[in-house]
Amino acid sequence: MKIISLEAENYKRLKAVEITPEGNLVVIGGRNAQGKSSVLDAIWAALGGREGNKAAKPIRDGESKARVRLDLGDLVVTRTWTESGSTVKVESAEGAVFKSPQSMLDELIGRLSFDPLAFTRLSGKEQRDVLLGLVDLPIDLDALGAERERLFSDRTEVGREGKSIGDVQVDKSLPEVETSATDLIVKIREGQESLREAASHADQIAMVAAHLEAAEKQVAELRATAAALADRNVPAVTAEQVANLEMQLSGVEESNAAIRANNAARAQAERKDILRKKYDALTADIAALDAKKQEALGAVAFPVDGLGFDENGVAFNGVPFSQASSAEQIRVSIAMAISGNPKLRVMRIMDGSLLDEENLALVAESAEANDMQVWVERVGRGDGMGVVIEDGEVIE
Repeated sequence: MKIISLEAENYKRLKAVEITPEGNLVVIGGRNAQGKSSVLDAIWAALGGREGNKAAKPIRDGESKARVRLDLGDLVVTRTWTESGSTVKVESAEGAVFKSPQSMLDELIGRLSFDPLAFTRLSGKEQRDVLLGLVDLPIDLDALGAERERLFSDRTEVGREGKSIGDVQVDKSLPEVETSATDLIVKIREGQESLREAASHADQIAMVAAHLEAAEKQVAELRATAAALADRNVPAVTAEQVANLEMQLSGVEESNAAIRANNAARAQAERKDILRKKYDALTADIAALDAKKQEALGAVAFPVDGLGFDENGVAFNGVPFSQASSAEQIRVSIAMAISGNPKLRVMRIMDGSLLDEENLALVAESAEANDMQVWVERVGRGDGMGVVIEDGEVIE
């Protein structure tokens, strides 16, 4: 569906124009501030409804009413502006009036406002946003990006904490529990007491043995007492053992200090191991998000083969779009506009004067090859100008 004819009265700078386009390339020429842009704006305003009709002053100065009529062959669209607002009417070729005309137009039009030449001049991020609006993504890239940024921030903090711990040396031969000096002192005193008791009994036995003939009974009693001591499970302690305990007591603080330092190192090592595992888990989460994004992008049907995007902008065949040749940029941009208008085969290019003759021919070639009607605004009134506008009217 294309524009068969355009009629506009008092819309913006236009007085009264009637254009019956011929061919796939429709060039609107003329000097600046004569109404060229108003012609192209009139098309979008007639079709676009609330979204496409944002002109602050759609009615020409000094007039009270404006009207744009588009004959699309199967449909005729008429939009009228008054001081109170705008109305739209959609009829069939036979004159039947459709109910809910704007809803019908919204289903009909695609990206009519997409200007391929303007797209080539956008920043990388702006081009990326436009491309995102042209495709159906199964994921929310903004939400995915925010989650990735959060994970990356968490991982950075974990890595910073792990690095601050540094290298930790743990002596695995040292026990984790410190030796109690109190326990050692108790054992020493018990040992000393046992030694004193043993020495005392030994002395008594020696004395009684010297008077063996006179003190048999006393010796027997003492032996019985010694046996009773054994029955009390008092461990046999040697002087050497007591000496070892005393030596151990003298070095217990040094030993415990080493154990404390080693336990602190062990805790640091365990903390660092926990941080390393957390860092690896966050890295895996980030990789999973990246894989999810790539999988989703791989399933997207982009309007042009080789077209894609990343965080920085749009890419074509793996090369940043801004680095593609001007011819490639125009071809890709036109193909994007075509894909956005599957039913209404109309596209507009503002500032067409920026196109040299070679690129203008490329636009014409693409329009014909894809059965697209392209309306182009250019400054001038020489060769190649299909319609010339002056003071709001068609003069050629």
